[in-house]
Amino acid sequence: MSTSLLTNRYVIKAFPVVFVLIIFIAWELLVVLTGIKSVILPPPSAVIYDLVTKFPLIWPHAVQTLYTTMVGFLGAIVVGVLLGALIGSSRLAYEAFYPVLIGFSSIPKVAVVPIFVLWFGVGTIPAILTSLVISFFPIVVNVATGLATTEPELEDVLRALGAKKRDILLKVGLPRAMPYFFASLKISVTLAFVGTVLSETVAANKGIGNVMMVASANYQTALAFGALLLLAIMGVILYGVFAWLETRFAGWSQRKNDLALQSH
Repeated sequence: MSTSLLTNRYVIKAFPVVFVLIIFIAWELLVVLTGIKSVILPPPSAVIYDLVTKFPLIWPHAVQTLYTTMVGFLGAIVVGVLLGALIGSSRLAYEAFYPVLIGFSSIPKVAVVPIFVLWFGVGTIPAILTSLVISFFPIVVNVATGLATTEPELEDVLRALGAKKRDILLKVGLPRAMPYFFASLKISVTLAFVGTVLSETVAANKGIGNVMMVASANYQTALAFGALLLLAIMGVILYGVFAWLETRFAGWSQRKNDLALQSH
């Protein structure tokens, strides 16, 4: 690998960090120069200070949110892959289930939280279910799309060689759908956090969402922003984990991007 290519990659990877620093600096200057009260918009320095000094108090809530999100997200993966495989491999299943999924996805998820609370009470289970229902739909769509892109000619050849429909699905369809699957995971994991925090703000006594509600009620705006910042950091880390897994298990789909980088 050439030195120029390595340099280009490092420069590209540095762009997000530089962009975040620019936002924080502009935010700090805006607050200082305009004299906005901290209770309305705290400067980043105050947000980071509150996050660091009160981290021992916030950490158990962060662990709770991360646990709830991951359980709901894993459930969304199971449901999404099964439904996506069914819809993507069967025209009848597509016609039967896809309109229902579209309708369910159109329902604001904040509307289902009270129902989950009515069924399961206040606590972790409503947050897990909200995380699941808000994040499984992109997985369904992407897995189904990946299976639908399998060339009919390839399926005909495999059938002529004696392959059954299950063999085509497991050995060709699902591997071909891996890029779509990992793309959906990177989207869904962020939605899973949204679902968890949404439920925690409505029906939980622990978690980042609860911290934000309590901080807002006590006019601790910097702490509320700090909780948001911690939530964003966890989301970016999990996004990076799934991006790394994508390169490990579906790296062949990214070869075009590597060639484009080399051309520059």
